[in-house]
Amino acid sequence: MFKRLCLACAGALLLMASAARAEIDSSYRMVLLTENFPPYNMAINGKNFAHEDNIDGIAVDIVREMFKRTGIHYNLTLRFPWDRIYKLALEKPGYGVFVTARLPEREDLFKWVGPIGPDDWVLLGKGDSSITLKSLEEAKQYKVGAYKGDAIAEHLAERGLEPVTSLRDQLNAKKLMAGQIDLWATGDPAGRYLAKQEGISGLKTILRFDSAELYLALNKETPDEVVRKLQDELDKMRAEGFVDDILNSYL
Repeated sequence: MFKRLCLACAGALLLMASAARAEIDSSYRMVLLTENFPPYNMAINGKNFAHEDNIDGIAVDIVREMFKRTGIHYNLTLRFPWDRIYKLALEKPGYGVFVTARLPEREDLFKWVGPIGPDDWVLLGKGDSSITLKSLEEAKQYKVGAYKGDAIAEHLAERGLEPVTSLRDQLNAKKLMAGQIDLWATGDPAGRYLAKQEGISGLKTILRFDSAELYLALNKETPDEVVRKLQDELDKMRAEGFVDDILNSYL
């Protein structure tokens, strides 16, 4: 009898200890950093610095909702350049940065919450385009527009496509509709968002030639319970359709 009582007490103590570990200090606060990367995160005034309510975008809306549901406090700042805010999140406990691709070489550098959304590389055509492609090699016969200096344009050049570049990516949406280019090499959903800003919709994805998922990257010292709660809420939000609703509201 005494032995059973001791075991019961020990079990109760373990449960209490586990519950105590699961509690997040009410004063715990995170510093979240982001950059201008429409439509995921952007300063409302278009500047390279913004704070709290002066920032919006797909990822911003999703991250805000995650933290609201968990009750975890945070401060949000948009800054430039990316290298600086990435380094802060990497080195400073309590810091996080979004959105960023979860790449193999970064896997052990952060704790991750996501995915928040895709960052694909695509070739877009007009809605009535009859072009069909199975590879970038097949795109060489067409006039392809891209954003000057962008990684996508550089990738195409490395593959021998010789893209026609523009100083602003949204100009390629206009060129596509005017027939000045046959295809537009851009990001997805970034390209569709930029086209919408120009009053252009209904573009067709002709080829998706690269794909990545974007995440919230948290400093390695972030408590596991914080990461777990944020991930749980994001999973619930996706199941409820909240994430898709936010994505569609910008596109």
